[in-house]
Amino acid sequence: MADDSASIKRAVIQQIQTEAQVANARTLIEKLQGSCFTSCVPTPGSSLSSGESACMTNCMEKYMASWNIINATYISRIKQEQASGSLRG
Repeated sequence: MADDSASIKRAVIQQIQTEAQVANARTLIEKLQGSCFTSCVPTPGSSLSSGESACMTNCMEKYMASWNIINATYISRIKQEQASGSLRG
């Protein structure tokens, strides 16, 4: 019975982690679209100009690089806190 309880707990934790990852990805895309589109496309039309397209590409790459650094730092901090016993995981 304890094994069943532990496996259920692991499954629930995995599901929560997956849902959090999906939510984070959705947030990233929404912020990326809002920030980059606003900055790069002053007057929307039926298509992007080459300058707007290049601006969007550069903006998205910078935004995602920043996001990755922040996310890695956050994960590292959580692991440190778990190791020190501040968080229970």
